[in-house]
Amino acid sequence: MFRVRTSLARQISLGLVIYGVLLSAALFAHGLLVNEQVERMVWQARLDAEMDAIFSRERHDPGYSWDGGGTFDLFRFHASRPAPADVPAEVAVLSPGLHDEIRFEGREWVALVRDDSNGVRHALALDIEGFEAMEWVLLRPVIGSSIMAMLLLSVAVFFGARLLTLPLRSMASRIAALAPDRRGQRVDLPAYASTELKVIADALNDYLARNDRFVERERAFIDSASHELRTPLTVIRGAVQVARTASGESEEVRYQLRRIARTTAEMEELVAMLLVLARDPMRIRDTAESIQLDEIVESIASDHQVLCEGRALRLVIGPLVPCTVVAPEAVVRVAVGNLLRNAIEHSDQGSIHVLLGADAVMEIRDPGHGMTPEEISALYARIARGEDRGGGIGLALIARLSEHLGWQLDIQPAPGGRGTRVCLDFSAALNT
Repeated sequence: MFRVRTSLARQISLGLVIYGVLLSAALFAHGLLVNEQVERMVWQARLDAEMDAIFSRERHDPGYSWDGGGTFDLFRFHASRPAPADVPAEVAVLSPGLHDEIRFEGREWVALVRDDSNGVRHALALDIEGFEAMEWVLLRPVIGSSIMAMLLLSVAVFFGARLLTLPLRSMASRIAALAPDRRGQRVDLPAYASTELKVIADALNDYLARNDRFVERERAFIDSASHELRTPLTVIRGAVQVARTASGESEEVRYQLRRIARTTAEMEELVAMLLVLARDPMRIRDTAESIQLDEIVESIASDHQVLCEGRALRLVIGPLVPCTVVAPEAVVRVAVGNLLRNAIEHSDQGSIHVLLGADAVMEIRDPGHGMTPEEISALYARIARGEDRGGGIGLALIARLSEHLGWQLDIQPAPGGRGTRVCLDFSAALNT
């Protein structure tokens, strides 16, 4: 499943912003809760004081008539009997205690309810409509300032996270600048980098140092191997030259000697080319020359006819459209030869077709067992990892050579579902 990855700076910013929002929400909710409790305490104290004052005046002056002044309203009724009509239904159902946010007569009230020893219920209500409106007026600036603080926090967190991850991005750019063909490279860190990044950089530099030593050993091995290969090839080439100067051989023997000489020369070129590929792949382009691709393909295919002898297998050459490309001839011969040899080795019977179009695309169709799309995908994966070991120098090496020279190697199931169709596209090397 595809997953979109986000930057570390964005993750830090998002995490801190979410934390800030949750913290602000918690503080705001706590503030509202505290405000509500303080508000109830204020109402409780005020209503208690007012009701105590009413009862005290009534005890000392039986004819006292209390007036709430439009702010207070006092209701009295027997708790065990139905309330009189002048008592609002919202008040009649209240139990003893403090009750706020009660609405009747189109306004909001807070009420204190008490029962006396005679069973009479006293409900003193305070009109708080104006207080609630004022509370929201005072609350709006608080909400606005909280939102503004969150916006400022988000901006600060965003730039702060980018500043914190700057050393990491700088290190990533230095790693991206590492060239695989250069030795002695190291990743340097800015002075303000953290100790964690230094640990990573030290580990990477240690790996680069070990890789340099490994490459040096590989190059030393390649030098030794190339020398060991050149020596027997030189001996074979010398022996063939001597044999060709001798008289009395039949035409068949002279033909075979010419094939040995040509193959030896190709092997010497291949060894030199592999050595260049191991040391400096870009130098392969320097050996390119103008060659007649159709003639080379025909020559290679003719040389491989012998591999089909004694088998129910036929090599069909052509049509080969004449075209000229600029490429290293030794590399072309190695690539075409290996692809053709793979087709022959993986076919039991039938015809193998070798074709070349005017667009410099060589095509080999074999009647082999064929491959499913899944098997071809697995083959490409092995080639990408350099794990192909199945054909001569290997498809992995052909793919690597093609990559350096701008060619395209394509492997598909043959039309009809049987066999394999391999295309090697030389169009990038066309001599226009």
